[in-house]
Amino acid sequence: MLLIVIVWQIAATWRARMLAAREDEYRRLTAKYAQLLEDNVELHRRTSEELTQARQAIASMEKMMREIE
Repeated sequence: MLLIVIVWQIAATWRARMLAAREDEYRRLTAKYAQLLEDNVELHRRTSEELTQARQAIASMEKMMREIE
């Protein structure tokens, strides 16, 4: 009977450790995902700014070319 209790407690402890490790991994993955999402938003913002600048430069060149003609 004592052996059953000991085995049962060892199994319960092992299971609790596995669940805690899984939760820690989920937290790490969530933090990594949040950082990647922030990086992606920043990259999108910079790309949009660069595209806007390129459009302005092209519009300026088109205007200049029309004035030359």
